[in-house]
Amino acid sequence: MISNDGWFAEAQRCPSPNFNDRPATDVDLLVLHNISLPPGQFGKGYVQAFFQNQLDPAVHPYFATIHSLQVSAHLLIDRHGGLIQFVSLDKRAWHAGASSWLGRPNCNDYSIGIELEGTDDQAFSEAQYHTLNAVVLQLYDRFPALNRQRVVGHSDVAPGRKTDPGPFFDWARVPTGAPG
Repeated sequence: MISNDGWFAEAQRCPSPNFNDRPATDVDLLVLHNISLPPGQFGKGYVQAFFQNQLDPAVHPYFATIHSLQVSAHLLIDRHGGLIQFVSLDKRAWHAGASSWLGRPNCNDYSIGIELEGTDDQAFSEAQYHTLNAVVLQLYDRFPALNRQRVVGHSDVAPGRKTDPGPFFDWARVPTGAPG
């Protein structure tokens, strides 16, 4: 269930400072990503620290290259299917960067960003697909302009710059429409 202020009741709240108000526009795009910190490692809490501007650059050499970035997503689905929310669905998370969809720039303005804990070279877990599908169906209900044709990868809105969610993401498993 999604609250009136845009938070999933079942999600762990991990508020990020990296968001702002959306322009007056409807949410009509869902952008799927993958992330792991350090690259290829899961379940260490570094993604949460990164989205909260608390990533310690001394912990891993890769962190020194990204710790000053200010980014976020609305949601993260961990390898066990856990749902973590960083930004209200009613606000603009900073997930897509320089992006466009069907000629329309600045995808952050009109999209929801979901990170799946993973990499371009590994399959996602059954638990992640289970949670993703439950979330997507709730998003279809909350945002009537969303449908399966408007669920895309980061690679689709930032081609040549991004490759996620990667070739191991099973697009056939994304729900096509609202339940019942």
